[in-house]
Amino acid sequence: MTGTNPYEMALAQYDRAVNYLSLKRGIEEYLRWPKRELTVNFPVRMDDGSVRIFTGYRVHHSTARGPTKGGIRYHPNVTLDEMRALAMWMTWKCAVMNLPYGGAKGGVVCDPKKLSLQELENLTRRYATEISVLMSPEGDIPAPDVNTTPQIMAWIMDTYSMHRGYAVPAVVTGKPVPVGGSLGRAEATGRGVMVATREALALRNLPLKDARVAVQGFGNVGSVVATLLHDAGARIVAVSDSQGGTLNPHGLDPQALISHRRESGRLSDFPGGEPIDNQDLLAADCDVL
Repeated sequence: MTGTNPYEMALAQYDRAVNYLSLKRGIEEYLRWPKRELTVNFPVRMDDGSVRIFTGYRVHHSTARGPTKGGIRYHPNVTLDEMRALAMWMTWKCAVMNLPYGGAKGGVVCDPKKLSLQELENLTRRYATEISVLMSPEGDIPAPDVNTTPQIMAWIMDTYSMHRGYAVPAVVTGKPVPVGGSLGRAEATGRGVMVATREALALRNLPLKDARVAVQGFGNVGSVVATLLHDAGARIVAVSDSQGGTLNPHGLDPQALISHRRESGRLSDFPGGEPIDNQDLLAADCDVL
């Protein structure tokens, strides 16, 4: 998304959509704006004893249909405009599925890969404390997103519960199952991509079996997409993550890729394929990207 402002993109999409809707002008203008935005700058103690200041956001787009719902992401490129756009898109997603939620999004400007587990916990608990003025099961319910995990959701839930004086598992979704999480939650987004892919192929009268698939991203979503499509008979010909990827026109085994990356930390040196970068993946010969 380099060079593209996500909020401007969301507004352009919104303006196209409202041309087909008979909305009163006041409602049309009202839905262009987030209901509320919170920016927090907070200190975090690092392992070397120093203190670093991090910036985080939480944006509520709409509460018209119920409590706001939306993920929290940890990434160096997090911006307020990105949170505004993602919160707006969450409102739309909940509405088209007729769910009783509005849209929200949150994030912290950081690179979690450069933080120790203790630093990540310190950052998460302090961020949760700062945005707890907006969080509640009745008001705003965060969830995992880019670079956030069930463990991070557990820290947020625990921090919020400590402030309340009793356990409040309903304040976040995507928690570990032992503390109230849902079975299948970790795979849910990737399974949705698999289902959408299957249905898109069917609409074009293309078979899923042996369809050549390239998957950009091999984290919580992409690894699940690759695994489920592979299990359904598709041929995974290329995968990549932020560090690079691997290509094999004859097919890759996603489970072997997951095991290899767990051991080496990279996809590019997978012995069953040739190394590629993200640009190569986008140009890979495939039926589905």
